[in-house]
Amino acid sequence: MRAGNRGGPGVETFKYDNAIVRAFAIATVIWGLVGMAAGLLAATQMFWPALNMKLQFITFGRLRPLHTNAVIFAFVGNGMFMGVYYSLQRLCKARMFNDLLSWVNFWGWQAIIVSAAITLPLGLTTSKEYAELEWPIDIAIAVVWVIFTVNMFGTILRRRERHMYVAIWFYIATALTVAVLHIVNSMEVPASLFKSYSMYAGVQDALVQWWYGHNAVAFFLTTPYLGLMYYFLPKAASRPVFSYRLSIIHFWGLIFIYIWVGPHHLLYTALPDWAQSLGMVFSVMLVAPSWGGMLNGLLTLRGAWDKVRQDPMLKFMVAAVTAYGMATLEGPTMAIKSVWLFPRLYNTKLWSIKLANYHFWIALLGMVFYVVPIYVAGVTEGMMWKQFNKDGFLQYPNFLEVVQSIIPMYVLRAVGGILYLSGVVLMAFNLYKTAKSGQFQPDQEAQAAPLTREGASDEHSHGHRWLEAKPMTFTVLALVAVLIGGMVEIIPLWLVKQNVPTIASVKPYSSLELLGRDIYIREGCLGCHSQMVRPFRSETERYGEYSKAGEFVYDHPFTWGSKRTGPDLHRVGGKYPDAWHYNHMDDPRSTSPGSIMPRYPWLLTQTLDTACLPSRIKALRSVGVPYPAGYENGPAQKELEAQAAKVVGNRRRLPRRRNERLIVCEASNRLTKQEKRTGQIP
Repeated sequence: MRAGNRGGPGVETFKYDNAIVRAFAIATVIWGLVGMAAGLLAATQMFWPALNMKLQFITFGRLRPLHTNAVIFAFVGNGMFMGVYYSLQRLCKARMFNDLLSWVNFWGWQAIIVSAAITLPLGLTTSKEYAELEWPIDIAIAVVWVIFTVNMFGTILRRRERHMYVAIWFYIATALTVAVLHIVNSMEVPASLFKSYSMYAGVQDALVQWWYGHNAVAFFLTTPYLGLMYYFLPKAASRPVFSYRLSIIHFWGLIFIYIWVGPHHLLYTALPDWAQSLGMVFSVMLVAPSWGGMLNGLLTLRGAWDKVRQDPMLKFMVAAVTAYGMATLEGPTMAIKSVWLFPRLYNTKLWSIKLANYHFWIALLGMVFYVVPIYVAGVTEGMMWKQFNKDGFLQYPNFLEVVQSIIPMYVLRAVGGILYLSGVVLMAFNLYKTAKSGQFQPDQEAQAAPLTREGASDEHSHGHRWLEAKPMTFTVLALVAVLIGGMVEIIPLWLVKQNVPTIASVKPYSSLELLGRDIYIREGCLGCHSQMVRPFRSETERYGEYSKAGEFVYDHPFTWGSKRTGPDLHRVGGKYPDAWHYNHMDDPRSTSPGSIMPRYPWLLTQTLDTACLPSRIKALRSVGVPYPAGYENGPAQKELEAQAAKVVGNRRRLPRRRNERLIVCEASNRLTKQEKRTGQIP
């Protein structure tokens, strides 16, 4: 926006758009409170299952994806847009390319968040972690992201600074890679308005999902915030970035290596060994650029430690950069961009430095109470799972013994959540008072000289400096660096059939099994249960034969899960009587004393919708499941009714629930001492 040239010959006067920054800042704070409150409720349900309240919309299985989406895409996403829209204008010395695109980005993103908040509690989910939203919302995400990317590149191309600063490199990598990740992972075939099936099956789907899942952490949670670190940290410390060369190594090393490491989420699964090994090797290599970035950030503060002690915002920065170095995820940074921006947007000082310091220490203590107990719980759980007694039998064959041993850790985690949320409440109050004490400036005037030849490098630029003056060339090279790893890992599983050998006995799901599997996905059961027996003696002794890649060739999507709050379910079919499952859904503690699983009484009263069966079978056939032609037009319904009648008959032939467990236990001569003590059915 040109408003004259009062700054002298060759100098243009323009205005930065602060209104869009304020909108994203307010949304960041609001969604942060909402997302963290949902997470605190979910954390509390882990040791207090009564808090599920027999309400199907807030059970842990449905609440967990709501919490992760709210924190990642609503809280962090709005914070990212806030920081990018603020810093990009100042780094480019140009107003955002198009005000309309900026506001479409804002309102479109909020609409996506609201749609997630509605559909996920309703059980409308693809079940793929961090990508649970169904296909209409996936399309909306792609459209809004393209709008953001066009607006960003338009601003870069009309910049008044010849060379692109380090932060812009990370913004470009974010825009490109998130688009690629989202599109590839969201390839699905709709079966209805809010039901779809992944185009990938089993092992292929697992690899694509965790290629996406880990890199969503890399390129949505990490790279944009690293860009913000490179902008805000030097500004806050009033010092230049420690090393320009280290910035180059950090950027190119990170975007090339990060994209390879997704398979480390699938170690010891049915994924081919070569893919697991690639993920493991590159995960180790990732330490180098990550720690290089951390050191670059911390060394930028050299000589400014007195300022760090006095400035609460810099305290957050130091904690954030350190956390990034330890976990390549700068979590604390997400909460402090508003602390930095609000005073600037409202042309005032932070209302209370003391309150900001309280926020920092409360949040830091909350993180400790969260992280340490979960590490302890993980180590304890792993050791108990693998422990054998002197006679060669599992020391803890009853999974509930393991669960109950770590419940105190779940309690401490919830305490950490309470502390962290309390800190965010203090932040929200402090920012509100800051805004009230100042005066908002929607358009901030600035002056800069235009580039004489847009995109041309000056005669003294060489190497990377030359590249920084060529934004489109830079973009193409960054895209190539990102795509190499994904192509090397994913394409062989599509093209080389031997990588996923088939098993003759594995058949497509029956019609009743298909609808039952969809209910399993709807209720979020894979948030607590895995379906992957790993090739360890402790696993096969507890669950049976380890899982093979060929067993999942008809699974669209895969349902391996990513954690075990409850036991693995891959070999559970036929292990218990039908009546046991009925009672287990009604009240898990009636069959498994001490269980922390929610109750699912609505599953016993809701009528199974079979009208959707034909469209779902057609959708699965289109992605390669070999259902016979015409199967959905009659045979599927008849098969479903026959199988359902058998299940109902089996349940009715067994004793009523209150005596059932006692009778079954008395009939068994092979119960362990622990099972006899708890009454747990083997």
